[in-house]
Amino acid sequence: QVQLAESGGGSVQAGGSLKLSCAASGYRFSGCRMGWYRQVPDKEREFVGYISSDRTEYLTASVKGRFYISLDDAQNTPTVYLQMNSLKTEDTAVYICVAQYGVRCENKYWGQGTQVTVSS
Repeated sequence: QVQLAESGGGSVQAGGSLKLSCAASGYRFSGCRMGWYRQVPDKEREFVGYISSDRTEYLTASVKGRFYISLDDAQNTPTVYLQMNSLKTEDTAVYICVAQYGVRCENKYWGQGTQVTVSS
């Protein structure tokens, strides 16, 4: 059974940094990707970024140049990281780890989420 365990959320002032981690026990990439979404109450869940096992990555435009996604799959439990720099108040959200699976990577495992709060 796949379980995604996020950590690293917290509160920070605008301009600060946080690093999120997501350890995916029982998960195998099989050509798919892991990444992050974020959600604010009463808004749609927003895509943040993805990374594949060959380190191909994609970040949404609003975080490019500030957020960096990386992967450690040296151990049996692949772990994806989200380094968040120059944080803005609008980055405040619950950050949710995601791992794709399926023949065409059409399904997703979701983590529970970790709160990131950026104050002015």
